Amino acid sequence: MSNCLNVRGLSVLLALAIVVASTTTQAEVANQSKNSDRPRVGLVLGGGGARGAAHIGVLQELERLRVPIDAIAGTSMGAIVGGLYASGMSADELEQLVNSLDWARVLSDTPERSNLNFRRKQDDVQYPVELELGLRDGTLVLPMGLVQGQNLGLLLHDLTAGVAHIENYDNLPIPFRAVASNIETGDVHVMASGDLAESIRASMSVPGMIAPIRLDGKLLVDGGIVANLPIDVMRSMDVDIIIAVDVEFPLYSPQELQSATAITEQMLTILTRKETLRQIATLQPSDVLIRPQLGTLSSSDFSASADAISKGIAAAIQAEGRLQELAVDEQAFVVYSAGRKPAARALESLAFVRIEHDDPIATSLLRSRLGVFVGDAIDEQALAAGAGRVYALDLYQRVGYQLVEEDGEVGVIYTAVAKSWGPDFVNIGVSVEDDSDGSTGFNVLGRLTRTGLNSRGAEWRTDFQLGTDLSLFSEYYQLFGARLNYFVAPYVDLQQRNQNIFVDDQATAQLRVISDEFGLDFGMELGATGELRSGVYSGSGESRIKIGDPRMPKNEYDTGGVFAELQLDTFDDSRFPRSGSRATLHWDMSRQSLGADRNFETLEADYLSAWSRGKSTLQLGLSYATTFDADDLPQEYFPMGGFLRLSGLERGRISGPHAALGRLIYYRLVSDYTGGLFDVPVYLGGSLEAGGVWQSRSDMSFDSSVTSGSLFAAFDAYFGAIYFAAGFAEGGERTYYLLIGSPAR
Repeated sequence: MSNCLNVRGLSVLLALAIVVASTTTQAEVANQSKNSDRPRVGLVLGGGGARGAAHIGVLQELERLRVPIDAIAGTSMGAIVGGLYASGMSADELEQLVNSLDWARVLSDTPERSNLNFRRKQDDVQYPVELELGLRDGTLVLPMGLVQGQNLGLLLHDLTAGVAHIENYDNLPIPFRAVASNIETGDVHVMASGDLAESIRASMSVPGMIAPIRLDGKLLVDGGIVANLPIDVMRSMDVDIIIAVDVEFPLYSPQELQSATAITEQMLTILTRKETLRQIATLQPSDVLIRPQLGTLSSSDFSASADAISKGIAAAIQAEGRLQELAVDEQAFVVYSAGRKPAARALESLAFVRIEHDDPIATSLLRSRLGVFVGDAIDEQALAAGAGRVYALDLYQRVGYQLVEEDGEVGVIYTAVAKSWGPDFVNIGVSVEDDSDGSTGFNVLGRLTRTGLNSRGAEWRTDFQLGTDLSLFSEYYQLFGARLNYFVAPYVDLQQRNQNIFVDDQATAQLRVISDEFGLDFGMELGATGELRSGVYSGSGESRIKIGDPRMPKNEYDTGGVFAELQLDTFDDSRFPRSGSRATLHWDMSRQSLGADRNFETLEADYLSAWSRGKSTLQLGLSYATTFDADDLPQEYFPMGGFLRLSGLERGRISGPHAALGRLIYYRLVSDYTGGLFDVPVYLGGSLEAGGVWQSRSDMSFDSSVTSGSLFAAFDAYFGAIYFAAGFAEGGERTYYLLIGSPAR
């Protein structure tokens, strides 16, 4: 019995010893390094955009040499690498991260399309240009940066989740400082506490590119403006030896200064370099300066990260003799490395969920989109997804979150910052369709959206189009209901468009069709998937000869009726989707009792779905339109012809009261993102199409359809898709296209 107790006692003591050893605090580890005989080593990582990947190579070599780091200070990309390393990531984990990131997506504000409600998906299709202008007191207002940093902020929160509960950066696995510039005063701003992700985000807010962020009551931008290599900051962190890594862009040679761009870049480099050289001059003989030979590697070329990392390793190897003097034995480095791993946080649930925002939108509306509730387990991915859903409302320039502890309970506070250039917004777009048969359409599109009209998310949208076709559309959109998923939308729609008249496959005349319509719609949002809408409308129109026999009579008509429409959209991308589908079912009933000249009905159905494998995508599209009890009038016809709508035929070449189309579209990504911020993906593809129009529904058959197809090259440009295409039809007909914007669907 006594032996048994002794064994149990020994087991308990051993267990206690293991627990004590495994729960050594970061402060204790720091104290151990202070009290040891070895010097305390501080690492300074400078800014340089993509060039900063070289810091990872330096860290890999320091780990190989067993050089412990006791403090880190970083600016811009140096703050990202340094902050993540200080939070517990290893150099190899950082390399894997940098090489796997889609930097073009990270450094953009585009939300996951699956988070967009259907109305925002419609915006995505109609106005693909990401630049949005504000309108205030009749003056256009620009955003404070091309990128607001939404995706970057969420990524940093995810990467620093393990230390999100640490307020004081001295208590991180490695004490850390992030450096930013106060754009209001020009002073250096050193961040030693707070939300680590937000501090890193502030440090790399390149002016003009990434919007500044307000922290501690200060408007902060990239620290590289005032302290790109913050050696002075490290001096205040109680270290004995400094290792400084300089990755700044070099000065151009006289032969390279041959353009305004080069001169401007040289000016910015000189301004930054002057302070860096002053900082370097303060290094002592015992300190180590490492300068990776990165040549003229662009600060935006993240595709060259692997090369930059190898250059960092090579530069550290050149300083190996000096670095070895700072190395410790293997056992000591194992202890040091173990102390760098942050203690796992106990599983907790959210005690509270709050949303702080600075606009009139009802908090209940934001909560309905958030999808995060009291009692949920603390899951960083779920918290980030909630922020993404609120951001997808397109009302805020940034939506972030922070886990906080209040009265011993952990909760989350979301912060939604209203767009600084709002609350009225202007979107612009362009649509060009030119074919070799002389049919040309060029239109400039604009949209004015007034948001925040009341707490229930009302908005007033006005669209205009100038060019070949003229239009003005204005709609007031008001949500209502307990979950704010129902809406009412009165509107007015004015249009002028050209319509060709063909006889025996030859364009014999061109009509100018003018119409006006007033309506009142009601509907329901179907989550992020679609929309069910119905309404009543009334209007009038006329078609008169524009080109052709002037003796052709003018046709005037009145319209009125009711409609119902179901639209679904699950595409992952509006321009070149790789998965998902888009479908529309529209029924229209024209009635004399509502002002129409005659009674008839139309039914239209359209479906397009995409599947991908590797870089290849296949789309299947089916369209059907039919008219019931209609007279033989052009305004009631469905046109066919044009790119991807029987591509071998000129746009609108055939039209009739009944139409059908089937198509297979294939495209392959042949030039992928290379890591730059403004790279343009290139696609090559083709289509097979069969369809036609008929005067009678009973005549519709595959045998009487027209077979067509196309070959195309497409570019996913910043302002929309660009297509160069050749269309072919049976009988040897060919049509060539230049399109900017979405092709007809």
